[in-house]
Amino acid sequence: MKGKWATGIPPRNFTWVIKDRLAVSERPGGFAPNHRKVRRQEEIIWLQVQGFTRVVSLLPSSHNLRAYEERELPSVHFPLAASGDTRAVLLEVFRDIHTRLHHGERVLVHQEELGDRTVGVVAGFLLWSGRLPSGPQATTALEHMTGHALGPAGRELVAYAAQLPPVGTGRAADVQATGPSGRLPSE
Repeated sequence: MKGKWATGIPPRNFTWVIKDRLAVSERPGGFAPNHRKVRRQEEIIWLQVQGFTRVVSLLPSSHNLRAYEERELPSVHFPLAASGDTRAVLLEVFRDIHTRLHHGERVLVHQEELGDRTVGVVAGFLLWSGRLPSGPQATTALEHMTGHALGPAGRELVAYAAQLPPVGTGRAADVQATGPSGRLPSE
């Protein structure tokens, strides 16, 4: 592969949550009817060129996992149900992300599209890990960063995160807003 295609293309709606450490996007290759194999390959190449060491898939199905394996990009699958109590899965996701970040890895979290579920999980992670002190602050920060207003499904995930045993570490300074102002919303 030569030229500009050698570096791939970023996944749609790619956003850094913790600069150079934790990011979110829609599923590489696009979601359901818009999914394209060539685009998926280009986006996985981009993730590798950017130094990502882990992809966290929240898809209910195992889509894309084989593609990550073929390109030798480590991934983990935490199927997040569309409804019901997701606390057990959330705790696993949060612990995995926390461990990876603690070891200096670059992590991408995705689901089909960048919507309530993905944004809610990552806002919940910021609360659970102690990087932000309250659910409303975590929600506002992620809404600002991603440009996605969090609806009831996402807010429910943040509320679940508040009920989980906390990790007890983290700093609000780690959170890097990438929204229009380039900074976190005022508290």
